[in-house]
Amino acid sequence: MSRGGRTTPARVRKVRAAHVVEEDDVLATEEPMEIRVVTSEDGEPHERSLSVTMRTPGNDFELAVGFLFGEGLLRSNHDVDRVVYCTSPILEQEYNVVSVHLRDGVRIDPHRLERHFYTTSSCGVCGKTSLEAVRVASSYAIPANRPMVRRDVIERLPERLRGGQEVFRATGGLHAAGLFDAEGRLECLREDVGRHNAVDKVVGQEVLGGRVPLSDGVLVVSGRASFEIVQKAAVAGIPFVVAVGAPSNLALDLAREFRMTLIGFARGEAFNVYAGSDRIVDAG
Repeated sequence: MSRGGRTTPARVRKVRAAHVVEEDDVLATEEPMEIRVVTSEDGEPHERSLSVTMRTPGNDFELAVGFLFGEGLLRSNHDVDRVVYCTSPILEQEYNVVSVHLRDGVRIDPHRLERHFYTTSSCGVCGKTSLEAVRVASSYAIPANRPMVRRDVIERLPERLRGGQEVFRATGGLHAAGLFDAEGRLECLREDVGRHNAVDKVVGQEVLGGRVPLSDGVLVVSGRASFEIVQKAAVAGIPFVVAVGAPSNLALDLAREFRMTLIGFARGEAFNVYAGSDRIVDAG
């Protein structure tokens, strides 16, 4: 398969009250991506397939690294030797298989390799049944008193996130995750058909750049705040999560456990603070 784009053309019949018309349209692309990890043991490379996720093509290397980091299999960019597409001539999904080669001497926990699972685009933790089963130990402590974020900055974050969603404007079919600083400046934005993939792409970009932990970062997501979104933020050391939609009860439990700030229903001048109000300036 050739390298896919983020959008796919389609012909659509639009039914309206007064007329029916056929027009060209664009859809968000959704394709599977297999993530493999390659370790060197006794001088011999050993490749393992870890996961398949449905994603929007683009920033695939960031997605793979972010996923492995979020699963606790990587600690920093120093663990990574290189990331490559598998381009074997017998491989049909040529640009849909990514291998992360670890540096010599880097070992991964074999028990974590038992967590083989198929990740759908709507939920990254399907089939996991309890808080204990999905919690990933973070290498970084969440800072207690930073970042401090003003109320007016929080109010502007969702609109700033939407302003950077180029593919969403074309298709209406993608989630987004953005990393901001305490003043509301956008540092990294990624889109994907899966909300957890968008977060992995953001985190992967920062891991590869050697910028974790993200102790002063504010993560903004275009949908709801699921458990996995908050977990990925916690593993990356992000203290502050803002969601346009609602949080889940497990997301709130985790935010409280890690003493994070969790905001939901952030829409214009209104938002709900579910945890960590002490990091918000002028919140009343």
